[in-house]
Amino acid sequence: MADYIVYYNPLAGKGEVDAVKQNISQLLEGENLTFESLTELGDTLPQKIAELAPEVKILIAGGDGTLNKFVNSVDCDGLKNEVYLYASGNGNDFFTDLKAHAKEFFPLKADFDTNTISERCTLFQINDYIKNLPVVVVNGKEYKFVNGIGYGIDGYCCEVGDKLKAEGKKVNYTSIAIKGLLFHFKPKNAKVVVDGKEYEFKKVWIAPAMNGCYYGGGMIPTPAQNRKTGDKLSLCVMYGKGKIGTLLIFPKIFKGEHIKKEKAVKILEGKEITVKFDAPCALQIDGETILNVTEYTARI
Repeated sequence: MADYIVYYNPLAGKGEVDAVKQNISQLLEGENLTFESLTELGDTLPQKIAELAPEVKILIAGGDGTLNKFVNSVDCDGLKNEVYLYASGNGNDFFTDLKAHAKEFFPLKADFDTNTISERCTLFQINDYIKNLPVVVVNGKEYKFVNGIGYGIDGYCCEVGDKLKAEGKKVNYTSIAIKGLLFHFKPKNAKVVVDGKEYEFKKVWIAPAMNGCYYGGGMIPTPAQNRKTGDKLSLCVMYGKGKIGTLLIFPKIFKGEHIKKEKAVKILEGKEITVKFDAPCALQIDGETILNVTEYTARI
């Protein structure tokens, strides 16, 4: 029997904490489980982790935002405990990426093998994928990120989604994106620097820098980006078109087919990427929103 400490986010997904606990208890039947709320632990989490015996296994129950909070609170590079993920968020893009590349990321088998209740309840050991993470500098502050940095209408969608959540309303990011494209979001002009090489783009709709393939609950802005290699980031710039032209291309991002539109989509790769807009807008880091941003620098 193994000891597990389960750090759950009561705000993740639909907030169905009891169901999450029940599913985890079924998945790990016979194991010794301790549940702790990340919101209640707050700033004490790093100390709690430091005090754990090496044999205690950590299970993170939440989505991309929960995982982002964990990696920015804990020294994951020096972590002595095994860490597992139970994906109970809304988007679960990190989980989607690992599952889509399971044969590559876990060639022998998932490091943790169990009978799963459903696909989203599969547990993966994630230690290798939360070490040596890229960082982004926004407004003078540095953050680690797991999936990617959304800047443009993707950041705008998170901004609007946060407002709707605060009002207790249902959030549909696809609907927000379409309405933003047609009515509310104004594209920016951008100056981009990738490993010292400068580019300029007009009418930029999105400019995400990615560590993985997925963001935004299943969008694939950079299909060739592979987090396993860990040696570069990928930038996707969607630009140049008006509202209707962009609206015709945008849905293709859910299959990664937007990159075929080479006159409207540019993919750049490098170790350091700076994007500067000519007007401020919202930016998101693994789904966590920062408002009024004019530029960011991401590096790996």
